This record gives sequence, C-alpha cells and structure tokens, in this order.
Amino acid sequence: MYPAPFLPIGQYRALFTSVAAPRFSDFPGNAWRGALGHALKRSVCVTRQPQCHDCLLYRSCLYPYFWDTPPHLGAQKMRKYETAPHPFVLEAEEAEALSLGFTLIGQANRHLPVFIHALTQAASGPRGVSGNVLELVSVEQAACVGGDDWRGIFAPGQALVALPVHTPAIPPVPATCVVELLTPLRVKREGRHAGPSDFTFADLFGNLLRRISMLTYFHTETPLETDFKVLMDAARQVVARVELEWLEHSRYSKRQQTQMQLGGVVGRLTLEEAELAPFWPYLWLGQFTHAGNGATMGLGRYRILDPFLASSTILASVAP
Repeated sequence: MYPAPFLPIGQYRALFTSVAAPRFSDFPGNAWRGALGHALKRSVCVTRQPQCHDCLLYRSCLYPYFWDTPPHLGAQKMRKYETAPHPFVLEAEEAEALSLGFTLIGQANRHLPVFIHALTQAASGPRGVSGNVLELVSVEQAACVGGDDWRGIFAPGQALVALPVHTPAIPPVPATCVVELLTPLRVKREGRHAGPSDFTFADLFGNLLRRISMLTYFHTETPLETDFKVLMDAARQVVARVELEWLEHSRYSKRQQTQMQLGGVVGRLTLEEAELAPFWPYLWLGQFTHAGNGATMGLGRYRILDPFLASSTILASVAP
C-alpha cells in the first residue's frame, strides 16, 4: 500500500460586480495573476526594495511566499532551484467574468485574509484587471472540495468566517478513469513539450507526483513519503487511450517585454484495464492543484469524468 498525500486544500470563489460589462481575453488567468501580484506587493511590502531577493524580509514576507516561494533554509529538495511550487491556483474563465475561482494549498490557507485583501485591491484599482474595474461582492468557500455546496464566508464590511480546510476525501478507485484536460497542459519530456501524438499517462502522472510531493514538502508539515521510483516505473507501463489536440494560448510578459506562447494539450485520456490504485490519490488531488507549467494562472486544469457519461468523440490530433 502507498500512503495517500496529506495536502489540505481550500477552494474559494470571489464574486464581483461592475458598472460596465467586463471584457477579458480567452485566457483571463494571466491578467488576474499579474494584477494580484502587484496588489499583494503594494499591500504587504514594507521595505519597498525593487528586488525581493536582496531584502532582509525575503523569507518572511507574504509577497515572495506567494509569488516567488523561496525554498526554506535547509531544504533537502529543490536545492538547485530558486523557487518552490507556489501555494495557489487561479481558475478564471472568460464566460464567468464576474467570478474568480482560487485554491489555496496547505499553510497558504492561513493567509486567506491577505489574499482576499489583495484580490479586492487588484479588482478595484484605477486600472483594474486588464482594464476591467470590479467591486468585490462576496467570497464563498466549498464546504467539500470538489462539491457543489458553496458557503458565503466574507462580504465587504463583514467579518471573515472561513471553514476548516482538509485533504480532500479520495473516492473509491474506479475500474475506468477518464481524465479531461480543460486548459492547456504543458509538461516536458527530454527537454521538449509532450504533444498530442506522443503523450503518455506517465507524462501526466510524473508531473503530478513531483508537484504534489513538492507542495506537501514546502506547504505542509507532513511531507510525502513514498517509493517514487516504483510508482514511476508502474506509470510507464500504463497504456492510455489518448484523444488530444494542441491548443495555443499567448500572453504578454511585462517582465520579459515579449509575447509568450503557452500552448499545451487538451482533450481526454482514458485509462482502462489498468491497476489504478497506486495512482488514484494523485489523479484525484491533481484536479485541484492543476498540473504542468503555468498552473497558478489556470493552465493544466483537468477533471475526472464518469466514464459512462463521457463522450466518445475523438479529437483530431494536431502536432505542436
């Protein structure tokens, strides 16, 4: 038996109002992430130094905790990297312009009030979010992560009353699993992005295993302990029916002063006649953590479908 990851998750959504009808691009997560970052820095930075890395408060300030996430001193993992996985995920959709879903992971839930304050400031500032000036109406929290029971926990002028957060309950392992990739999933294998024609289950699972392991290590007090090699060897033996296409997104990076391409695979992976038990907790949790590059801005989002309700439509494969 493999231990299930311990990863408390808080699932929230912020509701807004606006005088003018908001207009976003087809990928609003990037705009929200940028506006939130600027608002959080204005809200919590006390030294006003231009570079966080040189600041005395680098490892105690909430701005780098959310946006740079420096590995803690003495960390035994990711010692060659400057940043650890960020403890939040945004879920913004063009069709739901007056709503923003966001997930806080592990200890980040302790800082929910600061996150909401930054969200309010980002939305209502002179430039708003991508030119859309919004006013926060309320914040809701899912009583059960992944469920439909949403409870109001905050409104302007009222106290914040958040619900306790827990590791999502893992349902029984199904005989067949359908993974529907909703936003572009960007994972690399041997230095290049895995595309529709060569994507494997191990590409998805390997990224989830690393990501969830790092999230438990840096953002909980219960790091994941399991046999990573055995799990990955088993994942490489799983054959999935792949129905994917390549979807391209682009965004402008102010930091790099250039347009960036954020394409990835979308579609479905169907797992049949496979021993899913070792992988199942990671697949289930990954619906809330997302997977691959750009997860914080909403990329790599997927859901587990009921195989009996899933459509059998095969998507045309388009090479990246």
